[in-house]
Amino acid sequence: MSLYCDVGIFGLATMGANLARNAARRGYKVAVYNRSDDRTDQLIQKFGGEGSFVPSSDLAGFVASLAKPRAIVLVVQAGPAIDRILDDLMPLLEPRDVVIDAGNSLFSDTERRAARASARGLHFMGMGMSGGEKGALLGPSLMPGGDRGAYERLAPMLKKLAATANGEPCCDYIGPGGAGHYVKMVHNGIEYADMQAMAEIYDLLRTSYRQPAGEIADVFDRWRGGELDSFLLDIAVDVLRRQSDDGTPLIDLVIDEAEQKGTGRWTASEAFVLGVASSSTAEAVNARIVSSGRDLRIRGAEQLTGATSETRILDGDGERDAHDALLAARLVAFSQNFDQLAAASAEHGWHLNLGQLAAIWRGGCIIRGRVLDHIVEARSDGEHREPLLFVPWFRDAMAAAEPGWRRFVSIAVADGVPVPVISSALAYYDGLQEKRSPANLIQGLRDEFGAHGYRRFDRDGTQHTDWSLTGTDAL
Repeated sequence: MSLYCDVGIFGLATMGANLARNAARRGYKVAVYNRSDDRTDQLIQKFGGEGSFVPSSDLAGFVASLAKPRAIVLVVQAGPAIDRILDDLMPLLEPRDVVIDAGNSLFSDTERRAARASARGLHFMGMGMSGGEKGALLGPSLMPGGDRGAYERLAPMLKKLAATANGEPCCDYIGPGGAGHYVKMVHNGIEYADMQAMAEIYDLLRTSYRQPAGEIADVFDRWRGGELDSFLLDIAVDVLRRQSDDGTPLIDLVIDEAEQKGTGRWTASEAFVLGVASSSTAEAVNARIVSSGRDLRIRGAEQLTGATSETRILDGDGERDAHDALLAARLVAFSQNFDQLAAASAEHGWHLNLGQLAAIWRGGCIIRGRVLDHIVEARSDGEHREPLLFVPWFRDAMAAAEPGWRRFVSIAVADGVPVPVISSALAYYDGLQEKRSPANLIQGLRDEFGAHGYRRFDRDGTQHTDWSLTGTDAL
């Protein structure tokens, strides 16, 4: 075995430590470093027997332990800390060395850092990684972007570390620049929407149908194996069934304030920049913001007048309606976010292969589920010419789900149960079918107060009207 390590892992919190263990278990010699020595010591003491680790207590020693050209994976919190690490790390590196940021960095930051590294002859890559702490250990979905040559050099190792699905590694080159981190950002946008939609199903079942957590878990359990089959549904069953020491459902003791780290906000914001609809992700982000104002919600419950939910009986029809509402909302979220990926690919010249993206999300990934099989089939050529909702399978699934979806939303509105993702998905779906939208009134108003102009069906060019004058046409 070489005296030098195959790869270095910088940052040994849970994700970094598990990725290091993953590499060591697969036969790689792994250099490990953390700014605080205690985490390095804990890794070696607990898991040193799993493979070949070379710990370092200083950065220079860590770099010196790596085979050239070096490969270093940063598994640290996104933000200014990455730039500070590069300040310390880059003077120790040599041309052709590769630094991979495996955190959730904003793609534009990744591109800025890549340019900085390139000026020194180094490679800086942004790699999305999905799967949580278990995925990091057992095999995550990896989305590496940046210099293609650097990727090809590391591809055998990265594919070995990744999960597999249908016999293929859940890792592939995404594209140049910040493409890898952009794709992971949008992945998280889908994740936000899907989790919020599931929470809305849970909310209506407990509020309107008075279902306890364990019985909602049974409902979700019955949906496994069908079109809703997914990792998030699996773990929702686990979460809803878990009990505290006194037998109380643990979920009932969890404070109802959802936290976030920014990727959902970035996804929605970038969609607006591109002019792509992102209501599913945007509403999921907004719902987390509303949830975080718990004191305000308590005051609102005391002071505002709202609907009074009646006690409903959950029968097979009600359960099917909830199923269909979740399926439809999920399909809208995937469709919107794949529209965003296609638009971003065109805007930045990334040439994303959308079918391959769906394929690498089928294993080790938080949003893995049955729907991805349909997306792989729909985007087998990698192209994206129209929304997924127009593809035959999706179109038929939406048509079948629509009646129950509408009934579900109607009950939620009547009972005062907020379902922002599920209801906004329905509004988007209806909007796609509206041959004549009310935007003509908006254009008239804009022209009246700001002389912004408008276009007409019966004339060419931009028109302007003095709307305050009766009987006057365009000026």
